[in-house]
Amino acid sequence: MTYLPLPPPGQTPLRVLTIAGSDSGGGAGIQADMRTFALLGVHSLVAVTAVTVQNSLGVKGFHEIPPDVVAGQIDAVASDIGVQAAKTGMLASAEIITAVAQAWQSLAEPVPLVVDPVCASMHGDPLLHPTALESLTGTLFPLATVVTPNLDEVRLLTGIDVVDADTQRNAARALHAMGPRWALVKGGHLRSSAQAPDLLFDGTDFHEFSADRIDTPHDHGAGDTLAAAVASALAHGYSVPEAVGFAKGWVTQSLRAAYPLGQGHGPVSAQFRLREC
Repeated sequence: MTYLPLPPPGQTPLRVLTIAGSDSGGGAGIQADMRTFALLGVHSLVAVTAVTVQNSLGVKGFHEIPPDVVAGQIDAVASDIGVQAAKTGMLASAEIITAVAQAWQSLAEPVPLVVDPVCASMHGDPLLHPTALESLTGTLFPLATVVTPNLDEVRLLTGIDVVDADTQRNAARALHAMGPRWALVKGGHLRSSAQAPDLLFDGTDFHEFSADRIDTPHDHGAGDTLAAAVASALAHGYSVPEAVGFAKGWVTQSLRAAYPLGQGHGPVSAQFRLREC
């Protein structure tokens, strides 16, 4: 695949902001985002929303960061360092979502925003208070360049159980109606397909992306990695379809390079690029 260009030594790279939770197991969340950013040649900016207590077996608990501190992190880095794109992950509560939305609207210049609507961990552990769903769709989705839910999150957000191409299109339409410029319905969990089909919709046109399904139990952080890759490509000036296509290839390679860790699910790994540099 063709990678995003690395900046020359000494040149300030593009800056991409992750607004997400910390994963103490290092497989997902901010840790996965920062790995992806680094290996795609962009500088990581961080606004921590929550600190989770988790490992390869699941999430044992989490502590939310005060909303004003979350907003303060965004303002601090945007006003001094500058941001070319951003992505969200775990936002935990309606209060944090509101703070993020207000901070985003106060930026001097609009930049691409990828919203990964993290509602639960891959083990089913809740990472978003049920009362926050309305804030997520009503407050943050309308600010999003693209939203990137998995099929479990699609079901929670729209009530649509995606089982085939038709229901995937219905889900994309329902998500787009919530206000984002583009809606991406990821098909990695669509086990009825030999491929892993993703569907992107802008309200008029559908764009389909497919890749071979990688047979591995180690897929922790795949959603974070894809959203971070989309944001990185958008920072480089890619169109949304181009960015999603790039990110699809990136996360497929990361799944091929995934490794076991602990007693549960290991993480996807973007370290494959280190062998190719």
